[in-house]
Amino acid sequence: MSAQFAQYLLAGVTVGAIYALVALGFAIIYNASQVINFAQGEFVMIGGMATVSLANSGWPLPVAVAAAVVLAAAVGLALEKFAVEPARGASVVTLIIITIGASILLRGVATLVWGKNMHALKPFSGEAPIQIAGATLLPQSLWVLGVTLTVVLLLGWFFGRTLLGKALLATSHNRLAAQLAGINVRHVLLLSFGLSAALGAVAGILIAPITFTSWDVGVMLGLKGFAAAILGGMGSGPGAVVGGLALGIIEAMGAGYLSSAYKDAIAFVIILAVLFFMPSGLLGQRSADRV
Repeated sequence: MSAQFAQYLLAGVTVGAIYALVALGFAIIYNASQVINFAQGEFVMIGGMATVSLANSGWPLPVAVAAAVVLAAAVGLALEKFAVEPARGASVVTLIIITIGASILLRGVATLVWGKNMHALKPFSGEAPIQIAGATLLPQSLWVLGVTLTVVLLLGWFFGRTLLGKALLATSHNRLAAQLAGINVRHVLLLSFGLSAALGAVAGILIAPITFTSWDVGVMLGLKGFAAAILGGMGSGPGAVVGGLALGIIEAMGAGYLSSAYKDAIAFVIILAVLFFMPSGLLGQRSADRV
């Protein structure tokens, strides 16, 4: 394996882990409500911007990170409670439009609070590059991979071992049956938005020391997370992870061997290709197969 290939691969896996976290947020809300939350990228922005703001105000980084995740989760809960819940019973298209409106609103509020400048967050553990197979890897990339793996394992435990997690899974498989079994579907939907927002915030915090952050950083990351969710299979947790990593690697290889000018276009080409030739994605179920 050449050093050049290894460099592109490591870069692709790093950014792919971020896409996977964002895609997991899409999958969780989609499973609970069949709604595609296009405000997901703004949770990424809130996580990164809030952490930078609090850290620059003198807060210890761990405390700033925790507070930023809680803030993003609170915004997610508020979005569901005050925007999505009142429209309960409306068509899916209407709910999607509501999330798009919420995305625009959150970006507008962000410009008022933090301005339109780029903001930097210090790496968690230094900047000295690490040599791996002839390629260089920033210590922050190890944080991205380690935290993403931890989050995936925790989500696996949450959905497999806790009553709340099982309630969310039951709701995703058959909402009516879940209601008949005594599950409060409204609370499950609220939980899904809070959990999704927290995941987005974690992604925004992890990537901020590598690419900086700003009021509009969530637009592209949200769209690429959506592309990853589509590629893996909308609604599939494992698919979101696989789709995110695959998209990151494909994007890095395309930018490295073809041209960086096509880097952002690759995600949109993948969306079109999947929708035309493989609508269920890599690990998703066809609509007809869902209960």
